[in-house]
Amino acid sequence: MTLATQVLAVNDDLPIRTHLPVHSGKVRSVYWLTDVDSARLIREKNYPVAADTPLAIMVISDRISAFDCIWHGENGLNGVPGKGAALNAISNHWFALFKQHGLADSHILDIPHPLVWIVQKARPVKIEAIARQYITGSMWRAYSKGEREFCGITLPEGLQKDQKLPEILITPSTKGILTGLAGVPEADDVNISRSDIERHSKAFGFEQVSDIDLYEKLLKQGFGVISDALAALDQMFVDTKFEFGYVKGADGADKLIYMDEVGTPDSSRIWDGAAWRDGNIVEQSKEGFRQWLLSNFPDPDILLNKDRMPERAALARDNALPTDVMMDISRTYLGIAEKVIGGKIALSANPKAEIIEVLKQNYGLIDLA
Repeated sequence: MTLATQVLAVNDDLPIRTHLPVHSGKVRSVYWLTDVDSARLIREKNYPVAADTPLAIMVISDRISAFDCIWHGENGLNGVPGKGAALNAISNHWFALFKQHGLADSHILDIPHPLVWIVQKARPVKIEAIARQYITGSMWRAYSKGEREFCGITLPEGLQKDQKLPEILITPSTKGILTGLAGVPEADDVNISRSDIERHSKAFGFEQVSDIDLYEKLLKQGFGVISDALAALDQMFVDTKFEFGYVKGADGADKLIYMDEVGTPDSSRIWDGAAWRDGNIVEQSKEGFRQWLLSNFPDPDILLNKDRMPERAALARDNALPTDVMMDISRTYLGIAEKVIGGKIALSANPKAEIIEVLKQNYGLIDLA
């Protein structure tokens, strides 16, 4: 068994019974179940949703993305061993903690396998909900150039790189391209202000203007729960991205929930506390890999400049990364995941076969020729 066979690099070709095309993102693939299978599982598994709720199987891969590209390693290593299991385990842990603290629900109904979620259909809010506790990354780059307005927030003078901010700041950006909205650039992942969201609340997907307050409340609550838990492990929750959406509850009423993953090394910056106190930054997230890419290619502007996407795509396609780099990413993800959950993460020798077997035997969702 080689490293390459232990990773789940392709996750959109499973023989799961579905009546719609598989939606495959950078890391996750979504299989929409038939109405019959959705209703059957809701009944058999007693999921707390309305009987006619559409369900999906969400399968996470071990692919590694950075700068909007998928990267690969030598010798057919097209993913990072343990990455998907680590991401799911961390999210599952935080969602359970959210529930203990009485926060909003997530879209996850069941966890059949470490790489699989069964989710209910949600209507996403078209906002990347970003919260920051330290000034670093894009906020620091803007600040160091003299900018003092960031997402409509006025930043004080005298801030230093990587220092803690006076309070947690919400700095949203667009999720997808929205057109025809005054003051909002027609581009994905561009900064917006709260006033932009208030003016165009319907276009961003909010059912009512008061839900903007709710999303900010849930973002800060979730951030606080994760930050406190990480602090107990001497880890620093620097910044993160949440996503929100609406689902129908068992009573048929719409409610705002957390969507996708939360508090993971893919969606957050996490720093080691002891190193930071010594004046060093030790990344416990994908940011370490991003920094490696920036320092190991001769022209980092290709990675940072969105106008050079064709060159960036070619860079990712034509460069197989050293195995030790891929394994270093694996150690980072598994290391922080095992700190968070307080135990080891068991890795599969053949994840695809395992997923097919569990979905066949326990859920009746596999059609094999």
